[in-house]
Amino acid sequence: MQQDEELKEMLRDLVWLNAVIATELIQITENTSMILRKTAPPEACITEHAALRATALDIADRYRPGTTLRQHVEKHQ
Repeated sequence: MQQDEELKEMLRDLVWLNAVIATELIQITENTSMILRKTAPPEACITEHAALRATALDIADRYRPGTTLRQHVEKHQ
């Protein structure tokens, strides 16, 4: 039984970590696009990125509620 709980905890950690990576990569993509274009990314990209971010944050909150990830990501926008 203990091993099952450890495995579940590890999977929660990995899901949360993947959400962190995903949200940061989205931000890097937007920043790089802005640098290369010398203007904001197209509105369609910003909208799609916001939806992707929201999904990643929902997943992270489901498995690791109460972290500062959502607050951190909201500062990006």
